[in-house]
Amino acid sequence: MTATGVSSIEKTATPADQQRLNEGNGDDYEDKIVQEFSHLLEKSKQLFNGLRDLPQYGHKQWQPYFGRTFDVYTKLWKFQQQHRVLLDKKYNLKRWQIGEIASKIGQLYYHFYIRTSETNYLNEACAFYSAIRTRAYYSKVNREEKPDLMVKKLRYYARFIVVCLLLKKTKIMRELVCELNRQIDEYVKAYDPDDSLEWQLVLNEISTFIDIDNQLNIDHIPITLSYRLTNSLIPPLPIGSEKILSNIQLYTVEEILIIGNYQDQIKFSELTIDMYRMLQAVEKQPIESTSIYDEKTTVQSPTSTNHQQRDIYNLSDGDFQHRPNPHKYLLYKPNFSQIYAFTASAFKELPNHGILLLYISADGYDTHLKSKIEQSYDFGGVKTNNRRDDTIENSNSSPTSTTNTLGKKSSPSSATAATTTTTTTTIGSIKDIHNIFPGDLYPFLRKPLFLIIDSNNSIAFQNMPNLFGQPFVSLLSPIKLPTVFHDYQNKGSLFTLFLTSPIFAFCFVCHLNDLTNEQWNLCQEHINKIIFEITKLFLKSKLVDSTIYHFFVDEFLRLFLSRFVFCYAVLRLHRAFKGSGFYPSSQPQLSNDLLENVQIHKMILELSALLNVRQLFLEGPLTTADLISSNQ
Repeated sequence: MTATGVSSIEKTATPADQQRLNEGNGDDYEDKIVQEFSHLLEKSKQLFNGLRDLPQYGHKQWQPYFGRTFDVYTKLWKFQQQHRVLLDKKYNLKRWQIGEIASKIGQLYYHFYIRTSETNYLNEACAFYSAIRTRAYYSKVNREEKPDLMVKKLRYYARFIVVCLLLKKTKIMRELVCELNRQIDEYVKAYDPDDSLEWQLVLNEISTFIDIDNQLNIDHIPITLSYRLTNSLIPPLPIGSEKILSNIQLYTVEEILIIGNYQDQIKFSELTIDMYRMLQAVEKQPIESTSIYDEKTTVQSPTSTNHQQRDIYNLSDGDFQHRPNPHKYLLYKPNFSQIYAFTASAFKELPNHGILLLYISADGYDTHLKSKIEQSYDFGGVKTNNRRDDTIENSNSSPTSTTNTLGKKSSPSSATAATTTTTTTTIGSIKDIHNIFPGDLYPFLRKPLFLIIDSNNSIAFQNMPNLFGQPFVSLLSPIKLPTVFHDYQNKGSLFTLFLTSPIFAFCFVCHLNDLTNEQWNLCQEHINKIIFEITKLFLKSKLVDSTIYHFFVDEFLRLFLSRFVFCYAVLRLHRAFKGSGFYPSSQPQLSNDLLENVQIHKMILELSALLNVRQLFLEGPLTTADLISSNQ
């Protein structure tokens, strides 16, 4: 490689002197390239490590630092592309080092997805992770005889699997699981490490997780269900709805907290199956990336896009595809302090006419008090984690963490070691401090709140007072489950399944694991018709509480409300679900012309007949006499 900008003195030198001069300048140039690369590499590492110390909540604190980090990685990536040959020669740049840079960029894109909820960044993360695999950047790591490099390779596989899981790339994901299995075997044989059992646990978790997510077979082939929202799933507002909604202040969901605290529910990384389903249900289906990675792939900082400017969704244009996904926080087995800090942050960031959606999936906690008078605390609530109040920023830090891929190093199963509280003996009116009670949520009723509680003690949240007159709706799960379904409780909640995939939920309660393609298409079409019909009923009914309409223009919440009614109707007609404890409830309570609608009942029974499971349901639509007798 020759130097540029040769001076006039150099031009008059003898050929021998000129050669020595060129060689000297060439050495200086090459040394500068190596120094610049070393500087960028070191700076990138410092900035990347600094991201771990940023608060995990809030919108504004992290963006400037994140932007600087991404800019440095952009320069580093371009620099190694431009000077690859020289760096191979002078720096002894190894392929696994290039792979590590690509992996960090993938983590940054994924981290930006977690921060912004914009799914297009998942595609960018997948592109860089795929490049590492395609170009075999980590292929020779095993020869380095360094266990820490092998751990980096295993962590890369775990992160790649999470991204594929969220993008529904099932084929690639299964291949990655097989490769991870082989890599773990090699790691264990070579180093006999202390964390071998923990990595085996990671492998078992993801295998089980994938099996649960693919347990429905169409023509004997497992299918991967999509929980994300598409235009075809959105029930349109019926003609004439503007007359009802024109005089009502309309809101859209802008901030979401998804909390998973079931102790025994199957999980991978720091996602329970309920969290995994719900986080996708509040996202639009992303457009699959068609870009192909090559050595000239460029890196664009997400902070240079318009996604950081989250304007309130224009309610009048109705263009769902141009709506940004609501911002969300994912909290896996948090303690009380963490839940309160993140909820307060989301509450603070909520724009005008914005809704806070709080979803809690957790074991119930009952005070067991003989006299239950005070609604706010006497009736119990849901359990949180009872670990000590560690720094909130680093609450989720396992190497396969989905909520904090930049977290501090820990063992693969560190999250598994976290345990939720057990019911403790109370003295008098003393309550367990490690739980969320209805009264704990009262301060957040100062702004519009949409609450979803999936718990065996959800009833504790049934009669929360609307202290500040702000729009408030809660959807509460059944507190009982028929014995025949008890063995499935750790594989995800039935209520959450109805809210995120009513088609799968209907098949589940009907014990349908294998369908023909014709049956599957019929089922999808029929249930969509039922959901659309329920949406119309909300606006036709004269008995619906007007509070509901404040939330009804939001596509995500409109679908949750309609799916809630569908869930109630299916369980109400199903012979295995007997008694009010087996049905979901809401606040404000929905009227019977919605929940017990004869037309909806007929449509459900018709579907059951088409799928040959009619015997599982009652003989016909419930009559007024049936309703009176069942409520006695």
